[in-house]
Amino acid sequence: MPSPDLDAAAQFVAANARVLERRLFDRRFGDGPAAPLRDAVAAYRNPDGGFAHGIEPDARTPHSQPLGIESALRILHEGDAWDDDMVSGALGWLAEHEADPAGVTFVLPSVEGWPHAPWWVPDEGLPPSLITTGLIAATLHARGVDHPWLDRATDWLFQRAEQLDGGHPYEVRGTLTFLQQAPDRVRAEQIVAERIASLLATEEYVALDPDAPGEVHGPLEYAPRPDSLARPLFDDAVIERHLDHLVAAQRDDGSWTFNWLAWSPAAEREWNGVMTVERLSQLKTNGRL
Repeated sequence: MPSPDLDAAAQFVAANARVLERRLFDRRFGDGPAAPLRDAVAAYRNPDGGFAHGIEPDARTPHSQPLGIESALRILHEGDAWDDDMVSGALGWLAEHEADPAGVTFVLPSVEGWPHAPWWVPDEGLPPSLITTGLIAATLHARGVDHPWLDRATDWLFQRAEQLDGGHPYEVRGTLTFLQQAPDRVRAEQIVAERIASLLATEEYVALDPDAPGEVHGPLEYAPRPDSLARPLFDDAVIERHLDHLVAAQRDDGSWTFNWLAWSPAAEREWNGVMTVERLSQLKTNGRL
């Protein structure tokens, strides 16, 4: 089986990535300590407990945003650098900015007036988002967090997932990410079988051709790990073809890029660093590294 060039990726990360991704790379593929990664995440923290300042490369606002918290918590989790103080502050922010009836919205209006990707647009009425709420709740559940905000968000996510009959692919991905870590395993597996399986059987949601152009979503976006709830929905041969394609997508400079709009040169550089660490992690999880 083909495998990626880890040395070339390390050179790219060292030369081009943010300190954040360099520290995460050290944790995931070296013997880097946890404290520097915590410090790198803390650099994006606000006094209100939230995170901003471009920790999510598509928003350059200094104001805390839900996806800023999602990025911070996920990096702390993936880098095994969990920090109770930062998590407590983030939970306080989430409770203060809770959507109605639960969870958190996609984008807050405070992004306006600052450079950001064109899709960072607040939804009318600031309703809860399957994307942000699902991703944040998944990380908190993965770490065994107990908090009233998470309890309410979990109830809402389960209710929405049981009614899911469409929506944007990112909403399905957010829902699946939550279900992967949700506490009620029987309920989660039933939702995948009864609701999500039919969606992922259509070209509207899944590009089975690894060479499909544009901002498409392949099987590995929905089932990134061998133990993913959605993995049984795809043939092993399909998964292997996409893993082969992922290895082959490593560029000559050692990096991986992305398939959505590069709206600014700074965001493009940062996303390439993010994607390089993320793709290597995914290949490692799937036994390709």
